Amino acid sequence: MATATGPTPERRAAAERAHILSQPWPWRHTRTHGVMLRLAMRDRDLVEIAGQLVRLVVAAPGSLTGRYPDGNTGRARVGIRTPMPVPADIAALLADAGVRLGPADDDTPGRATTTDRSGP
Repeated sequence: MATATGPTPERRAAAERAHILSQPWPWRHTRTHGVMLRLAMRDRDLVEIAGQLVRLVVAAPGSLTGRYPDGNTGRARVGIRTPMPVPADIAALLADAGVRLGPADDDTPGRATTTDRSGP
């Protein structure tokens, strides 16, 4: 997250990776969308600003219910329910935190579950 909020050119990619990691935890997930909104505002990207405003509203409920797509980078130009491949290093971190990737029992695509929603 420090890279995502810093002055480096890698900040957008860092925010996307932070988003993938944060999805199981409501506060962290919402905070990541806040950072993405600030980046969009800095870039004056109206499509991204609108998309992040919507995502700020649905991030916490999606995390609480486990209804979010694994690997989704959180950007506005990516479908809000579109699952994407999870990078191996991130998948390992999520597994270490007790997060199960993959479909839920109710066949919701891309749902990850964890018993501890307080965060790593």
